[in-house]
Amino acid sequence: MFASETRTWWTGREARPSDRRKWVKVFEACDEDKKGYLSREDFKVAVVMLFGYKPTKIEADSVMTSINSNASGICLEEFIKLMEKKKAAQLHQNEIRQIFTAFDRQYRGFLTLEDFKKAFKQVAPKLSERIVLEAFRCSICDCLDWSYWWHIHLITKDTFCWPQFPHL
Repeated sequence: MFASETRTWWTGREARPSDRRKWVKVFEACDEDKKGYLSREDFKVAVVMLFGYKPTKIEADSVMTSINSNASGICLEEFIKLMEKKKAAQLHQNEIRQIFTAFDRQYRGFLTLEDFKKAFKQVAPKLSERIVLEAFRCSICDCLDWSYWWHIHLITKDTFCWPQFPHL
């Protein structure tokens, strides 16, 4: 669920000072023994405090293997970098959810090919049907790539379903 693992659309953008202060406070609160780093369990608690869900074993493993192998845990600066990526991924997911909701006018939780065509006819009326069909197919492929984090349901070959986010 980190931006570097999903899409890098948010690159170059720094966290707001208020976010940074919050992350420092959470880091300090989770580093109860004042060791200067967060262990795997400390990291999980920090994510719960900041994002409201407990990271999966896979996510925690991914984070722990991505840090300096000589380190005992995640130092403050590394933690801040990780939280920047995590927030970027969360913002990206929220943006996707808003776009999907705008297309899902019947609030079914999925888009049929016909729904997709109607949406594109409104926002890009000059696009050919072939391009719209390709965009629909690419949407399904993108979701399958993201299924590492999201639970995807494809009802039929002509249906694109909204990924379920149990922790958002």
